[in-house]
Parts: sequence; structure tokens; C-alpha cells
Amino acid sequence: WKQSELRGLETVLLSVSDACKQVTRLVQRAKTDDLYGDANEAGETNVQGEVQQKLDTLCNTIFLRAFCCCNNSVIRAVASEEEEDTRCCDDIMGVTKSTYDDDIYDDISSKKKDNGGDYVAVFDPIDGSKNIDSSLPVGSIFGIYRTSNGAKNPFLQDGASALAVGGYCLFSATTVLVLTLGSGVHGFTLDPDTGVFLHTHKDIRIPEAGPIYSFNEANYHDFDEPVKRYLNALKEGSSSIGIRMNARYVGALVADIHNVLINGGIYGYPATRQNPNGKLRLL
Repeated sequence: WKQSELRGLETVLLSVSDACKQVTRLVQRAKTDDLYGDANEAGETNVQGEVQQKLDTLCNTIFLRAFCCCNNSVIRAVASEEEEDTRCCDDIMGVTKSTYDDDIYDDISSKKKDNGGDYVAVFDPIDGSKNIDSSLPVGSIFGIYRTSNGAKNPFLQDGASALAVGGYCLFSATTVLVLTLGSGVHGFTLDPDTGVFLHTHKDIRIPEAGPIYSFNEANYHDFDEPVKRYLNALKEGSSSIGIRMNARYVGALVADIHNVLINGGIYGYPATRQNPNGKLRLL
């Protein structure tokens, strides 16, 4: 822990790593346990207007409990891409007056809702869940923000100053948990035999130049002309890096970003007629 002030997050991060193990199991057993497809016949959508998959709702519950685990007062509240509103941890963990004596409840409630929670967490429980049907990679994305800088809404802050932890978990041929606490990016690979995350990627740094560009070229004819010219230059080798690049696009942000982070290159989702602001959302 290079930043001792973040040591209070240790329990939370261990809980998140356990959540990643649970999601790994769900992804591996999605077909045999009938976890493919929409969450309900009505085709209900989440706050982003996307049809929820069965895995979306299951993984959402896992991560909600992971961030609010152990009756700790570290995480004050959470926001999930699958839910319209933010939620306090008391609500998620079912802390009510019937659970505790009045004095204990009042102490826990005041700490979590008002005074005790120094952080809030945001997450997308399973990005690219449509890929599951085809046994393609998916991932989870999360961030933990400080609440102690006086912001009226701790969920709407400048990440450069308020973000304490950022990370993702890739579920693919291997399960890789990548995170930063502000002093370098590190990756941990899940050992399937022992169920332990091993520190396999130390101080990850994206190469200065790489062979990969990751864009959804099905939208090429909707891109603005400057974007088209840029992509053509990448393919022709006439861009500033001077090499011909190869297209690699999985359709799950975590998988595509991890590929670029390890091998070098660029990822983008430019504006289209259907999505005039692009399709990347700030977490």
C-alpha cells in the first residue's frame, strides 16, 4: 500500500475480488445453468435503454453486496449501470430497526448515511453480456470515489482528483483483475486450481505504439470524414506511428481495452447517426 490512507479499502477490494470469482463461475456455467437470454419476457430495459440479460441482474446483485459487505462503514453508497437511482449500503444490506437494537441501529445508520462513509462506488456489473451467448469475452468495470472533498454529489466528481480506485475484471480464457490505486496499474490472474488471484502483470504500461485499432467498423459510413481519414491512415500505415495496424473488435469494452492496454494501439467509439455522442459512457 503506497498510499496508506487507502488501506481502509482493503476489505472492500478483497470482497470485489471474491465477486469476480463468483461471476467467473456464472459465466462458465451460463449455458449449463440456463443463464442465457433476456432477464424477463417483457424485455425490460435498464437505465441506458438496453435490454437486461439474466446475467446482468445476477451480477448486479453480487457487486452490490460486494461493495457494501461486512457491515463496514467504508462505502457510503453505490451506483450501478443496471439501476436508475443510487442506493445507500443500509438499503442494500437490509439494515433496519428490526435487525438491531435502537442504539446500535442509530449508530450504524448515522455512520453509513452521514458521517462514516468516506467513499462511494460505481460499477457496470457485466459489460458485453450479449457476448455470453456466443462464449465471447465479457467484463466488469468499477470505480471508487472519495466523498471528503465537499462535493454536493459525490457521484459527479472530477475523476482526476476524487477517484481513489479504478479497475475492471476480464472474463475470458483466463480471469484477470486489473486495478489502480493511483500509483500504477497492476493485473492479477485467477488461478483456477487454488481460487487465488496471482500478481501476474506488474506496473502495466501501454506501449507507445501498437498494432491494434479497435473500432466498430460496421459504423464506418456513419463516421465523420476526419474519423474516416484517420482510420484509413491506420490501415494504410500512413499515420503518425508509421505502421499498418490491424482491426480487433470484440464488442465488450473490457476485452477491447485490455487488448490495447497489453499490446498497444487505440480504442474508440466515434459518433454515429444513431448515437450522435458516441456510445461510451463515463463511469
